[in-house]
Amino acid sequence: MGRRRMRLGRVRGHVVLNTCLPVLRGTRFLIVEPVTAPSLAEGGVLGGGKALVVADHLAPAEGQIVGFTEGREASNPYWPEKAPVDAYCALIVHNIDYRPPEVERNEEH
Repeated sequence: MGRRRMRLGRVRGHVVLNTCLPVLRGTRFLIVEPVTAPSLAEGGVLGGGKALVVADHLAPAEGQIVGFTEGREASNPYWPEKAPVDAYCALIVHNIDYRPPEVERNEEH
């Protein structure tokens, strides 16, 4: 299994559950649109990625950028219980200083 990274996403809304498992009581579910590198280069106004549902305990506002983890690591905050979540909001981003990587050019002489 490959290494997982934290991704950034913009909160677009939330989901309300009618009923849930006891382990998920108190958990909010956000609709998050991942932020792509081209979007960050343009100021990050648009997310640019395919939206997903993210479990949350931090309560970010709609429009805020958050950092989220995916996969098995997303259920770690519920340990030792087992929670059926695939994405978890791990932090709220307050400032982004994005500098695109410089592209190396091979110039032939």
